[in-house]
Amino acid sequence: MDRVILHSDLNNFYASVECMLHPELKDKCVAVCGSEENRHGIVLAKNEAAKKLGVKTAETIWQAKAKCPHLEIVSPHFEEYAKYSKLVRQIYMQYTDLIEPFGLDECWLDVTGSRLLFGDGVTIAEKIRREVKEKTGLTVSVGVSFNKVFAKLGSDLKKPDAVTEISRDNFKEKVWHLPADSIIGVGKSTYKRLSDFGIHTIGDIAAASHEFFKTHFGKAGTMLWQYANGLDESPVRHQDYKPPAKSIGHGLTLKSDLENYEEVWRVLFHLCRSLENSLRKQNVLAASCAVSVKDSELKVREFQTPLKCATHSAYEIAGQLFALFKQKYVWSKNVRALTVRAVKLSGEDDEVQMSLFSDEQPDEKRERMERAAYELENKFGKGTVTFGSLMANDKLPFNDDEEDSRELYKNFKK
Repeated sequence: MDRVILHSDLNNFYASVECMLHPELKDKCVAVCGSEENRHGIVLAKNEAAKKLGVKTAETIWQAKAKCPHLEIVSPHFEEYAKYSKLVRQIYMQYTDLIEPFGLDECWLDVTGSRLLFGDGVTIAEKIRREVKEKTGLTVSVGVSFNKVFAKLGSDLKKPDAVTEISRDNFKEKVWHLPADSIIGVGKSTYKRLSDFGIHTIGDIAAASHEFFKTHFGKAGTMLWQYANGLDESPVRHQDYKPPAKSIGHGLTLKSDLENYEEVWRVLFHLCRSLENSLRKQNVLAASCAVSVKDSELKVREFQTPLKCATHSAYEIAGQLFALFKQKYVWSKNVRALTVRAVKLSGEDDEVQMSLFSDEQPDEKRERMERAAYELENKFGKGTVTFGSLMANDKLPFNDDEEDSRELYKNFKK
């Protein structure tokens, strides 16, 4: 017996929340955008009216206004988006506890075991669509299918405020003619590689041999071939499931470009303090770290290095990354943005293989100091404790919570 999987996608989520909270915006073209003053001036979301005039997510504000001169620009309010996301998920919970988020605005639901109570998949999807609209004022598009991949495709096929079913009997007619990048797992670079092989649609992926994809795309190719042929069997996770973090990152776009090593150190240390807080909250240590550098011409390079010993120390991680930056970054352009990541994570109580060739040990005195700073900030708020070297950090954005929030939601969506 086939599973019944739904994928529910809140339509134009950020913009829809803003229009609902501010009724005067309802009949206007609206885009939620980052701060131009902090150099985050891109479109994060747009409403249906702006979308019809060609406004696209991730384009700059000036590009969007060139298409739509009367576009209303609204600053993001992530706390409101989180609140409404939670309200909508409470509606989903009436039908199943198998709810797997895919960002703030999307969820998969396995309602296989709910049909005796609530009806078939389409009936449940329609109930959810109506209830979300009545209780929150938002609209959703819901895909109904026998696996997660096609359920997501279904929610993309008809928007806004719609239900689309892709069944085992009709998926070839409904899905195979779509562009290859319509299916989850195909980004720009993969789509280009597929095009180079003459593969342009989902049907082309399905028609190619499994061995071809395994040879040219590895494990990801095998998965992609299975997706196109309707063979996805991945489960919908329970609502309480929390996947183990593979990496943790924090990044910032600066108010103005960094022009020397001293400025880079200050920003790296600032970011690594946020990174340390995240590592401590999740009770994990990092055995390796990476820094991503975006220069003034928007070119991005990333450098990675192992740490001397597994740690969550901001000072240790920042020191390693600063040395790596000085070694690897060729200073032909000033620095516009920096992102730091902790990788190769392990639990604080996990056994760690010690090196035979190093006697490096954590600095216990510094660990006590950093632990005390963490606990004070955790109790009294961010910025309660700081370091003298960070007090002259005048190139940080006015409010880096926005950037941290978007980084969090981006990772969550993955």
